[in-house]
Amino acid sequence: MNFVDLHTHSTASDGTCTPEEVVALACREGLGAIALTDHDTTAGIARAKKAAEHSAVELIPGMELSCVYKGTEIHILGFFADEMSETLARGLAAFRQIRDDRNQAMMNRFLEDGFDLSWEELCCGTPDTVITRAHFARILTEKGYADSPGQAFERYLHYGGPYCSRKETVTPRQVLELMCTCRVWPCLAHPMQYHMDYGQIEDLALSLKELGLRGLEVYHPSHNQGQSSRLQVIAKKLGLLPSGGSDFHGAAKPDIRIGTGRGSLRVTDSLLHDIKEDYSRWMAALTDTRQSGCI
Repeated sequence: MNFVDLHTHSTASDGTCTPEEVVALACREGLGAIALTDHDTTAGIARAKKAAEHSAVELIPGMELSCVYKGTEIHILGFFADEMSETLARGLAAFRQIRDDRNQAMMNRFLEDGFDLSWEELCCGTPDTVITRAHFARILTEKGYADSPGQAFERYLHYGGPYCSRKETVTPRQVLELMCTCRVWPCLAHPMQYHMDYGQIEDLALSLKELGLRGLEVYHPSHNQGQSSRLQVIAKKLGLLPSGGSDFHGAAKPDIRIGTGRGSLRVTDSLLHDIKEDYSRWMAALTDTRQSGCI
C-alpha cells in the first residue's frame, strides 16, 4: 500500500518550499503521489513535474481556489489541471487580480499606519508568488508586530478588520464553471474549517455538487478521526469521492509535515485510484454528451 498527499503548497503561492523541494520531500517520505495545489495559480506545476520525472512520486497538477458561500470564504481544490490551458490561465489571472487588489489595499493601510513592510519582504525572493494573507502574517511576525502568525491573523488580518477588507466576491459558481470548462476535477477543501455544523456542511456540499463538485476533502490535519468519519458519511450520501492531504506549507505551517500532517494523517493511494477512475468517467461523459458549460 502506498500513501499519497493530495493537498500541498509551494513558493508559487504561500508555501516556503520550492516546487522541487516539495517533490524532494515527498520522495524522502516515500509517498507515491502528491498534488501541488497552490492558491490561484498553476505556476509551480511545470517545475514540480520536471522534478518528479525521474522519481517514484507521481505529480498531480492542481490548484486551490477561494470563493464565498453565504458570507463564508470556502476553498475548492482542483486536480488534473492543464497548466498550458489558455482558458484556465485567463480565469486564474482574473481571480488573482481580485486578490492583488485586496493585497494592495492592505499594504496601503499598513503603510499609512507606519508599519515597516515592503513587497520585497512579502515575496521573500520569489517575485512571481501569489501573495496571500499568510505572507503578511509571516512578515508581521518577523518584524515583531505579532508574536506568531496566528496572532497576526487575529490582530491584523481577520476579514472586516482595519487592515483587511474582504476581497471582491468570487462565487462558487464562477470557480466551478472554470474548473468544469477546463476539465479540472473539483473537491471541497477542509470543510471543518468553515465553522459549520454537519447539516450545514452537507447543504454546502450538495449545493456545490449541483454546480459540478465531485469530491470532499475528508482527511485533513484540521479534522479529527470522528470528524473524518462523519464527513465520510456525508460524502457517501451525496455521491462525492473522499480525498485528503496535509495542506503542507513548509515553514509557514511548521507543525504540518508532508504526507502525515501533524503525525497521524495517512491517505492511501486507493483514494487517488478512485478519483482517477471518476475523472476518466467524467471526461468520457463530457465528451459524449457535450454538456453545456463543461466542454
